Parts: sequence; structure tokens; C-alpha cells
Amino acid sequence: MLVSRQVLSDFWGNLSKEEIKEFEEFFRGFFITMPQVIQRHARQWKFKYPFEIQVTTGCELHPGEAIVDFYRFAYQGSELLHLQNNSLLPSPKGGTRAQDVCRLFNESHASKKIALRMLSDTCPRLLLSILDAGKADLQRVKPEAWLSTGPNPCPHHQMLVCHVSGFHPKPIWVKWMRGEQVQQGTQQCGILPNADGTWYLQVFLEVEATETSGLYCRVTHSSLGGQHILLYLGKEKLGPHWEWE
Repeated sequence: MLVSRQVLSDFWGNLSKEEIKEFEEFFRGFFITMPQVIQRHARQWKFKYPFEIQVTTGCELHPGEAIVDFYRFAYQGSELLHLQNNSLLPSPKGGTRAQDVCRLFNESHASKKIALRMLSDTCPRLLLSILDAGKADLQRVKPEAWLSTGPNPCPHHQMLVCHVSGFHPKPIWVKWMRGEQVQQGTQQCGILPNADGTWYLQVFLEVEATETSGLYCRVTHSSLGGQHILLYLGKEKLGPHWEWE
């Protein structure tokens, strides 16, 4: 998901100042106290030095718009406890070690209560705020465009390619033009997704090598605010000339 600087500055969304402070203090304390707790109980839990602990916690949006919170604690890559139905449970494969670790975590009633409330209430509201901000930001993602040539389809012909990438939302208008006339031979592949949630498109035009004069690719998209991107072919060789209309 693309997020602008403005979105990052509004990261906390609609959380109150008290909730933000509680959130920050909890995680600050978590990163300080968690190593201390592990060191105090390492021998009891039969952790062998050097060892690695992995903790992952948060909430995620599942298909169907359901938000699911999660908490997992692992030793040397093997899960010892996890969150299920708002309860911390030992992982079945963790044996007595998992049961001992889970018992200690469940005995910390105050910390556990705060953590579960933030996971089930604060985290989902924060996530939805970020997603809403991200969706609004995506509407302002302008396309980048450039020209190239493809393999020559036959002697004395040229395949012109107009590439447009990084735009959102998906609807876009891209055509090869001469003057105000759309070139009838214009063809395009399907609009493909980029890894960051934006889109990519190629538009082709096969022309005689002597008939490229005055051709340009015109790109129209909602993020351009009523303007257009015009990419012209050079007179002697292919070379993009990027202008706004």
C-alpha cells in the first residue's frame, strides 16, 4: 500500500491522545521488560544460550473485511504460545515449555488485560484509519510514462510501444495519436497489477518506418486533474518528449 508523508504524519488516525500515549508506553515497556522476563526465566524454561526469541503481534484485514488480531511467541523458530479467541494458549507442539511460558504470561493480569484490549479494539481502529488514508492517497498516484520500440513486425515497419505504470485507480485512457486523431491500429495488452497496488499498461502501434512523423502517445487519468501526458516521437529517432497538456 502506498502511503504519503502526509499520511505518515497522520499515522494515528482517529485515536485519542490518551490512547496514543498508552499505545506508545505499552510497546516501550514491552521492549524493555520482555528481555528482562526472558532472562529471569531462561533457565526455568530450559532456553539454551545463545537463543533467539520471536514475537509477532498486531491485527490484519482478512478477506470479507474481517479484522483478526494475533500474538505469537516462539523460541528458536518454534511457536510456544499464540492468541486464540482472546486467550493466550500454549502451542500443542511446545510441550511443557510452552505450558510454563503461557502460564507466566497469563499470570501477568494487568499487562495481559491492556495488551488484549489494544489488540482487539485499538489496533483494528488504527488499521482501518491507515487503510482509509492509504486509499485516499492512492487516488492521487499519477502515472509514469515512456516510449520504446518492439521487434519490427516486418521490413520497413516499426512497432511503437507506450508504457504507462504506477497509476491508481485502474481506469485509464492511453492512445497513439496524430494531431487530434486516434490511430486506428492502436492495440493494448490487459492492465496488469504492480506489486505495490498500482497498475501497468502497454499500448502498441505498428506503422511504416517513414510514417512516424507527428505521432505521440496520449495518457489521460483521473489523478492528472484534467491534464494529459503527451509523449512525442523524435523526428530522426525514437525519443520520448514528455509534456503536459
